[in-house]
Amino acid sequence: MPFGSFLGCNMPSSDQNINLARYQLIPRVLVFAIRNDAVLLIKILPKNGKITGWTGRYNGPGGHVERGEDLLSAARRELLEETGISGDLNLCGTVIVDTAKPVGIGLFIFRAVNISGILTSSPEGIPEWIAFERMSEYPLVEDVAIFLEKIRQMKPVDPPFSGCSSYDENGQLTVSFE
Repeated sequence: MPFGSFLGCNMPSSDQNINLARYQLIPRVLVFAIRNDAVLLIKILPKNGKITGWTGRYNGPGGHVERGEDLLSAARRELLEETGISGDLNLCGTVIVDTAKPVGIGLFIFRAVNISGILTSSPEGIPEWIAFERMSEYPLVEDVAIFLEKIRQMKPVDPPFSGCSSYDENGQLTVSFE
């Protein structure tokens, strides 16, 4: 019997106990490329000419996981598409983003090192290396500094972290880690 069969990888969808009334997650990846004492962030451009709440803010490259794509491949693809670079990626952590709706976000956060390629802008935004000591001078997406602090505290032998994030009724972000 193939190894994947033991993990449920070959279990047909009819046996997966899928219930659309249960809480569901949309998988997304977020990549923080780190070089020396700087991180690569993207200044977010208007989406299809429309200004959003994130326009002009800085975030790590990332996005949705496509059907049939594994998380690492999605992270590599997003990093290359949005910045023109590649690197060695490792999973740093997962965060469940509670959207206060029946569907939330499963965020898989990667660190990229040993960077190669030529930095290029994309329709998503303009990539820029930002020194950690100057991050407070930039308008960041709200959870970026929290995730980067967690990643920078990690030792190479540490397992990936696990967390949850949500907004309270006053719009205040809460991020907690296990």
